[in-house]
Amino acid sequence: MSERQSSTADKNIVDRRRRRSASGEVVREARKFASSAMYRPIEYEFERLQAYAENHVNATLALPLFVLIVAIVSAQWVGALPAAYWTVTTVIGYGVLLAICHRFLKSGDDEKNLAYWRRRFMAGQLIVALNWSLLAIYHCAACSLTDAYSIMPFSALLVFQAVTMGLSHGFGASLLLTSAPPTILLAGRLMLSLEPAGFVMGGILIGAQVFFYFMADRMRLSILSALAHRHERENLIAELETARSMSDEARRRAEEANLAKSRFLATMSHELRTPLNAILGFSEVMQTEVLGPLGNETYKGYVGDIHASGTHLLKLINEILDLSRIEAGRQELREEAVRLTHVLEDARQMVALKARTKGVEITLQAEENMPMLWADERAMRQIALNLLSNALKFTPTGGKISITVGWTSRGGQYFSVRDTGPGIPEEEIPVVLSSFGQGSIAIKSAEQGTGLGLPIVQALVHMHDGRFDLKSVLREGTIVTASFPRSRVLETMGKTENLGHDRYRRPVSNRAATRRAS
Repeated sequence: MSERQSSTADKNIVDRRRRRSASGEVVREARKFASSAMYRPIEYEFERLQAYAENHVNATLALPLFVLIVAIVSAQWVGALPAAYWTVTTVIGYGVLLAICHRFLKSGDDEKNLAYWRRRFMAGQLIVALNWSLLAIYHCAACSLTDAYSIMPFSALLVFQAVTMGLSHGFGASLLLTSAPPTILLAGRLMLSLEPAGFVMGGILIGAQVFFYFMADRMRLSILSALAHRHERENLIAELETARSMSDEARRRAEEANLAKSRFLATMSHELRTPLNAILGFSEVMQTEVLGPLGNETYKGYVGDIHASGTHLLKLINEILDLSRIEAGRQELREEAVRLTHVLEDARQMVALKARTKGVEITLQAEENMPMLWADERAMRQIALNLLSNALKFTPTGGKISITVGWTSRGGQYFSVRDTGPGIPEEEIPVVLSSFGQGSIAIKSAEQGTGLGLPIVQALVHMHDGRFDLKSVLREGTIVTASFPRSRVLETMGKTENLGHDRYRRPVSNRAATRRAS
């Protein structure tokens, strides 16, 4: 059903369609940021350099070991001295690069010095590339392409390309500074031999370099995507934490304000009740002319107005006190066995005179032999009287109020009050159930009220573990139902026989009853 904003100027009727929580707005903004972030060119330079440095630090032992293996194998053809020279220079080159990585990780620099560290990393890469280029350009005059020596640098560079891709994939295109120079030099030297095997190995080297570069680029993009998602998740979590803290703070302030309001109302109500009782007492004495006639009918009318207004104000104060006790959790139930039909019948008798004066018929329909209910009798009477009083306010002359008492589908008990009044618009039902809330029809046509009856009834029903339902159809009437669970229904016990010496009573059988009767 579509919601409509009431045209009434009552301050208690509000349009609730545009209410949005702060946390909902924050979540929507964070989701918008997360969905648009993937289209922005976020580089995450610091995280990429950090991953590059950590990869090389983790391979501190593996890199010199790989260089040593290549040198040992090469020494068989190039001799021990050149192999040792190449090993020392290459290990020193890797040592310089690893030292730069260690210093970067320990420096804790932020993103302001990234350009400085990137230049240092590139310098270290160039040193490593220079050393591997020495292996690529070394020529064995006595060796041919079919010898094992020609296969050794070819295989070593393929492994070097793979290692470089694994360690430097987050560095972007600059990883070519390390692997491309020795690859180009060795591929060129092999192709310049003008032999088919040289062309094949040179082509394989260049193709492998291109392949490893594209693999490294794909890995780089995957890392960027993972970093972007992590960044978005962290932003969303931060925004949600902020919204939750704001919500908790707002709830705390609302609870404090509500508690202060309840204390204020309770205090002021007690302070007002004492002089109000005096006003009611003296006005009643003057109205009944106990101490003598007033002598002026106008004054007598004024006294009647004072007494009626004071009675209404006292009723308002009592309802405020009841609601304050319930909201503060100080309302205690004095539970006992209560029969709903008796409570509703008493309430009907209390409003019967007013109903006859107004020309409203009140009927009571109850199921027979219903067991008692474990409840607070005073609270039950207050619920019944409030509902009947409300129904009588809104029911026009010649209308009808129907009271029904029966069983619920789950074995509990309920009673409902149905009237033939003007009804309540659906969008105003939350308003009339709130404290001091009144609907537009109540303000225009009903008798004077406080707006506290239904909230008190709803709270008392919930204190009995029950359920409160209000259904209304405009221009047809309203039905209010208070239902109570099966756990509060007292089970009826059958007739028992006391044998005198037995500890417990037992049910009387039909045969025993017939024998005693005879």
